[in-house]
Amino acid sequence: MRKSLRGLVSLAVLIGTVGTTGVATAADTEANSPTAVADSQSTDIKDRILAIPGMSLIEEKPYAGYRYFVLDYVQPIDHKRPWAGTFKQRLSVLHKDTDRPTVFRTSGYGLSTTPSRTEPTRIIDGNQISMEYRFFTPSRPQPADWSKLDIWQAASDQHRIFAALKKIYGKNWLSTGGSKGGMTATYYERFYPRDMDGVVAYVAPNDVVNKEDSAYDRFFENVGTKDCRDRLNNMQREALVRREPLQKKYKEWAEAEGATFNTVGSLDKAWEAVVLDFVWGFWQYYGQDVCDQIPDAATASDDTVYETIDAYSGWAAYADQGLDYYTPYYYQAATQLGSPSIKQPHLNGLSRYGYQPASSFVPKSIPMKFQPQAMRDIDDWVRKNANRMMFVNGGNDPWSAEPFRLGKGARDSYVYTAPGANHGANVAGLVEAERENATARILAWAGVSAPAVQAAQPLARFDARLDKAVDEDVTREHGVRP
Repeated sequence: MRKSLRGLVSLAVLIGTVGTTGVATAADTEANSPTAVADSQSTDIKDRILAIPGMSLIEEKPYAGYRYFVLDYVQPIDHKRPWAGTFKQRLSVLHKDTDRPTVFRTSGYGLSTTPSRTEPTRIIDGNQISMEYRFFTPSRPQPADWSKLDIWQAASDQHRIFAALKKIYGKNWLSTGGSKGGMTATYYERFYPRDMDGVVAYVAPNDVVNKEDSAYDRFFENVGTKDCRDRLNNMQREALVRREPLQKKYKEWAEAEGATFNTVGSLDKAWEAVVLDFVWGFWQYYGQDVCDQIPDAATASDDTVYETIDAYSGWAAYADQGLDYYTPYYYQAATQLGSPSIKQPHLNGLSRYGYQPASSFVPKSIPMKFQPQAMRDIDDWVRKNANRMMFVNGGNDPWSAEPFRLGKGARDSYVYTAPGANHGANVAGLVEAERENATARILAWAGVSAPAVQAAQPLARFDARLDKAVDEDVTREHGVRP
């Protein structure tokens, strides 16, 4: 009994607000009175945010037309046992006005502390809350119990942040994210379907059966033109043919940079993993329009082959120093998300290791066990229950080879593909009719006025500094990561 009481007291201290506990008190009733609400609205927005229990300010950065705050928020390490330890999770608030709708986004990785605006935020001209995914430093519990890194725990992080900030930002909310962020937005909707008024998930892969990856093989057999595919395949093959001279250059680079290869196991494994990523990296980040920039493999010098592989794959990707930041992603890929494996028959007889699984890129000291039911559950739920969900894929994006699909139970939900687009696919890149419908639905879900919905145009002007084409939360050291 004493343990139960102690747990309840700890929970009350940790949660602290009616929105997250669901238990009203006399003080809460007084705080929600008309006079109290009027007083709170006249209080500076920073003070209102910092009045949330567990919220603290890291820094404020000025940006014209907005207030931008980088914050820490105290979260339970385990949402099932909130009394059993906490950690600080970073988030940012791009504040426009409490009378505007709000977009909740995450990259599924770390948090950029430079003000930026997602496409949905620009479309609805709203506020934006951005969250650092748990276990990406510095938002990592110490000591790190990796079993507490799963999609439900991360969704519960988002739920608590939403519950805390909804009292300030009372208008409609949309969640969004690209790549792993799009996956994250989808999982959040699955576990907390009542929080958001809509979801816009960009280029979100859906690896339902981890061992079945033939969709990726079909993608690489058909993407772009045959001439482009041959040019890429020949360069990749040539790199393996020249393993000895190219690996000598790689070893020299590693010694100069102090790079080590303890996680993957050897310099040879890391070197080959980078080479095997070459074609994937080209289509993920670039495309057909720059294929003519790939040198002819037969006549290219060793330096040219080495530099070309580096440009599209990144020699640093599988060194310990390149993997360290991404350990939480590879852990999740090895335990729940799944990861792709492609055959690459043009490399038969040359590849020593084949496409290495995600578990190869996680330190051996971290226990891992794959949970095949996790993605099956998500896929089944989306097909049967999707409501106000939008999936935007890229026609030439490898990760879009295994997309989310809608079933008969879906309502007001859509799957779009931007023709020729890579992993940066967005609503603006859709064909006209789909772009207009997607924009109108985002505006409608955000609860903006009917004339704006009918116009189906973003409400805010494009800002080259705020509206980044590439998600800067993910430092691009290449490697096959969504």
